[in-house]
Amino acid sequence: MQIKSVIKELEGIAPTHLQESYDNSGLLTGSAEWDCSGILLTLDITENTIEEAKQKGCNLVIAHHPIIFKGLKKITHTGDYVERTLIKAIKSDVALYAIHTNLDNVLHGVNKMIADRLALSDRKVLAPKDNLLKKLVFFVPPAHAEVVRKAIFDAGGGRLGNYAECSFNQSGTGTFMPLEGAQPFSGTMNERSSEPEERIEIQYPAWLEGAVIQAMKASHPYEEVAYDLIPVTNVANQYGSGLIGVLPEPLPEIEFLSLLKSSFSLKIIRHSPLTGKKIQKVAVCGGAGSFLTKFALRGNADAYVTADLKYHEFFDADNRLLLADIGHWESEQFTSELLFKHLIEKFPTFAVLKSGENTNPVHYFL
Repeated sequence: MQIKSVIKELEGIAPTHLQESYDNSGLLTGSAEWDCSGILLTLDITENTIEEAKQKGCNLVIAHHPIIFKGLKKITHTGDYVERTLIKAIKSDVALYAIHTNLDNVLHGVNKMIADRLALSDRKVLAPKDNLLKKLVFFVPPAHAEVVRKAIFDAGGGRLGNYAECSFNQSGTGTFMPLEGAQPFSGTMNERSSEPEERIEIQYPAWLEGAVIQAMKASHPYEEVAYDLIPVTNVANQYGSGLIGVLPEPLPEIEFLSLLKSSFSLKIIRHSPLTGKKIQKVAVCGGAGSFLTKFALRGNADAYVTADLKYHEFFDADNRLLLADIGHWESEQFTSELLFKHLIEKFPTFAVLKSGENTNPVHYFL
């Protein structure tokens, strides 16, 4: 199996199109054309991670955090840990792949693992994104409509939230005149023809456009397919930052903090002043999530669980919700497990391993 087969599965879970503009997800070193000897999953990549991969016979390391995040002006043996790790990976022929904010921006990604630990139900994206969708409008003879529709559905078109194979269909009449050099499906050269046609509209994620158009053209009987591509500015409720859901039952704030402590094996929780309210509606965001506090408030969350909050950002709770900072590594510690479950299902006979190294750089003196 080549590394590109693994990448295809990863980008099926979380397309790189969904990563934030500042991010650097994707293949960072190595080649997608290499044969894959094994996969090592980790939250962060260090020199020890590369050594572990070598010892376990893995030439692909998949991490949540991209080790190449800011621009590099040099890569030297005397440089920082990023430079030294990259040199070690390249010299060892170990490919590095990062699946970062694109995995944050899907409902079944990083935040799912937090929600699972808290048994949250009625889950929704906390801050959905817009301008991620497009609409394809095309015209086809009625007898061929179902074949073309199915091809587009199979390519990923027609998905709206929890519904698949969505389309709008309308009957009408199309006109055309075949000119010199044409090979028309029907009609006579240099004469205008009228034919019954179906107008079909199907929405799709923008990053699937190439596959959707290819599927339409490959299954369509016309030599020249008449179609329109229309931007859709609607909010895409299945994609975006954070997650909000509901606890099985309301909990006093101290009990909720205790639940966090036990569920994530926490040594410490930094939190805003207690509000005196019970906690049932909970917003979560793995990693640095202060930018979503306002969305948690708008969503009427009783608590918001995230990490990396600064001193003044605790004031944003405004005595309206409980802000809980559980730590960056702690909030994302189950990401490797998420990827492991998916990859082992797709490649059950292949070596998919979780790193045994705890890469958390933050320690606590208690």
